[in-house]
Amino acid sequence: MTEPEKPSTSYRKILIVEDEEIIRNTLGEFLTGEGFQVTQAGTVDEGLKAAKDQDFHVAICDIQLPDGDGIKLMKQMHRLNPSLFVLIITAYGTVESAVDAFTRGAFDYLTKPVIFDDLAHKLKRVFEYRDLYLENQKLRLELAQPNRFDQIVGSSEPLKQLQDTISKIAVTNSNVLLVGETGTGKELFARAIHSAGPMKEEKFLAVNCGSRPVEMLEAELFGSDSPGNTQPGILRTSGKGTVFLDEIARLPMGTQTKLLRAIEYEESMPVGGSEPYEVQCRIITSSSEDLLRLVGEETFQEDLFYRLDGVKIRIPPLRERLDDIPELVDHFIAKHSKSLRKRVVSATSETIRLLMAAQWKGNVRQLDNAIERAVIMCDGTSIEPSDLPPDLLGLGQPLPDTDDLRSALRHYERLHITRVLRQWPDKREAAKRLKLGLSSLYRKIEELNIELG
Repeated sequence: MTEPEKPSTSYRKILIVEDEEIIRNTLGEFLTGEGFQVTQAGTVDEGLKAAKDQDFHVAICDIQLPDGDGIKLMKQMHRLNPSLFVLIITAYGTVESAVDAFTRGAFDYLTKPVIFDDLAHKLKRVFEYRDLYLENQKLRLELAQPNRFDQIVGSSEPLKQLQDTISKIAVTNSNVLLVGETGTGKELFARAIHSAGPMKEEKFLAVNCGSRPVEMLEAELFGSDSPGNTQPGILRTSGKGTVFLDEIARLPMGTQTKLLRAIEYEESMPVGGSEPYEVQCRIITSSSEDLLRLVGEETFQEDLFYRLDGVKIRIPPLRERLDDIPELVDHFIAKHSKSLRKRVVSATSETIRLLMAAQWKGNVRQLDNAIERAVIMCDGTSIEPSDLPPDLLGLGQPLPDTDDLRSALRHYERLHITRVLRQWPDKREAAKRLKLGLSSLYRKIEELNIELG
């Protein structure tokens, strides 16, 4: 009869800090055999360096080390990673040392010689408690979040400025044009404007201007009194609420004329009808294209453009609000973990760093999709870099056709400097971020043939 298969623990990382080599190696062999990822250190300095290099779930730390105190090391590691749980090893096993370890932040303690059954039992408790602790922390953070517009997530400076602008514009009930790249969440911001406006209790109705044939679109927008197709139309049924016209640039020229009349004269005529009706709604439009350019190309009406362009809000792309990525990641993890019924509660620091280095051509929508995929692939409670889409981070870019380490380093140096320059176009600021002198940065740009533009 075969034994039942153990659940995978390979994603769980344990750091052992123990100066006695025999004990350290024995513990390492046992934990590796149990399926954990194990890193060993023999001193405070080695343990601290390991904790800086990667995120560990649990540290098993001797209380006495040749170059310092294990309790102090524990406190330093907690500052680096607040979700790290520590088991202290003591040779004495006295009540006093155990109490001291607990009061200073240890989860539990072990006495030498370490009994493997005792260690396994305490690790099981640690990980059970850790999962509950992380879920609890997440709920606390959600409850502590200040009231924000709708589901807008983030606290970066560009987002704060945008929210201030929305607050001022929302209360006026003016029509608004939102401009921004695909995937920046323009409908989300349109809903925020509506919910912060004077008619927030009224309806919010959204229409994609390029998603259906013109006859159906016009009937949906303006209504229809045609035989066999009678409907009131969104501009009428919205009452004093808000109508959001997504991707207004896709609106056919003839439909643009009808929309212009609805805005200018606050009335509209149903398709096939003879009696106009009053248009009372607020109209918010969005575009990922340059409308002024389309006016020049005579594919967008100039009069309508100026009607819409009066109150314009630019939605920044994700690359201009990278500081929001950790909060967005938490938001999307919670969203997808719930819908997929998984217990993923966080992402490792390394994962967050990699996500903040990605290009995000698809903006917040692409990040949402990436986290959904990562939650599906994740075997544990924290998303690892290996759970992310393989092509997301630009890791598929070809290396030089050589095994030479110098060439590979040069390749990644070029990628990294290019990314920082994209994020910080001011070269003084970029040099500061790279911890380079300005002249050194210019030299690197020339040496690595980095194209600016």
